[in-house]
Amino acid sequence: MAPDSGGTVLSREEVDRALVRLGAEHEAIESSLLALQDHAGRRLLEGAELTGLTRDRWARAERTVTLLWSYFDTCTEAITTARELRSRRRSPNREDLVRLSELLDGENLLVSGGDRLAERFGWPELVERMNTGYAQVLDVVVAADAVWSALPARIDLLAAELHRLSELAHSVGVRPGAHPAGDELRRVTEELTSLRAEVIADPLAFWRPAGGSSAPGGGRPDTTRYDQSARALDDIRREVDAVIGVRKDAEERLARLRDVLSRADRTLAEARTARGEVLAKIAASEVPAVNGPPTALHEQLSAAAEFRRRAQWHRLSPLLESLEQRAEEELERARDSLSAVTAPLAVRAELRGRLDAYKAKAARLGRAEEPLLVERYDVARRMLWTAPCDLRAAEHAVRRYQDATLEVLSPQPPTPSEGAP
Repeated sequence: MAPDSGGTVLSREEVDRALVRLGAEHEAIESSLLALQDHAGRRLLEGAELTGLTRDRWARAERTVTLLWSYFDTCTEAITTARELRSRRRSPNREDLVRLSELLDGENLLVSGGDRLAERFGWPELVERMNTGYAQVLDVVVAADAVWSALPARIDLLAAELHRLSELAHSVGVRPGAHPAGDELRRVTEELTSLRAEVIADPLAFWRPAGGSSAPGGGRPDTTRYDQSARALDDIRREVDAVIGVRKDAEERLARLRDVLSRADRTLAEARTARGEVLAKIAASEVPAVNGPPTALHEQLSAAAEFRRRAQWHRLSPLLESLEQRAEEELERARDSLSAVTAPLAVRAELRGRLDAYKAKAARLGRAEEPLLVERYDVARRMLWTAPCDLRAAEHAVRRYQDATLEVLSPQPPTPSEGAP
């Protein structure tokens, strides 16, 4: 403590050690303040039109900077006075030591400014206050500089990419009001413009401090809104690529659709013709009705062709996908209908084939002219080759001929007279 507050007077050695220590602290403080003065982030903050959180924090930081220089001036004056006083004599007298003790060890550093008109501090408290204030100001400067270094450049690159994509999207009809992706393009464009202006004016609103205790400037820029815009742009790009893909192969896909629907129409026409034939040739048979051509699909196909003619690719894309699936389903239904209608004719053909196969088998073994076989063959053949054909009766007749053939062709056991000696 300084002698005016009841403390001891420093010795010459203590004075010299204090001068070295406090001189080093003074130089370090001066270097830090000058570095802060030259910091690019501080110069940007001084010249920017700030808003919001950054404006409030920088206003406090500027007051702190003024106070720091006031503290430093007090330290400079004290250390300069002490050095001059110490340099007067090789061995200072008691009066000199008392004065040096007041300058170096007591709470006798008078600082004006701040919340009060004037305050007295000792070196340790004043240095602590300077370190604290310096850290607070540096935190603002570093954080703002980090945000300005990171976000605006990235936003500009994304905006340039967005501009190129907008031109491409416009060329294929992806425009606001005409396609959802066009509306999204406009929204992202407005968002990036707003985001850049906000980042420039209020960078600290986009700063996320590191958790817990950390050095000044500890944290990272908040890129949430930028990342959302980047993801939205990726989604738009995929949509535009899909539309371009539709434009590229639209005519080929339309041709395939016409071919599929044409085959479905021909298959249905064949099924209707076959149904008339079945009803004329097969008696007592339930023949399913045949639907007409898929009118709705043809109308939608015409609409798709019109979309292509007008280059409305964004409307053509989903319609083509739906039509391709439904056209294949329609062709499959037409084939199923033809199969269902011609099933009785297939049954008759199978019965005819089976009858002739058993006759050929009997002929190979020389038994085709057996009276029983001839009689049953003639009955089955008349049924199968007479219109309308009763399939149930014909199948029964074919089965009787089949059974008779198997009976005639099976080995006969010897009679008792044939086996006697």
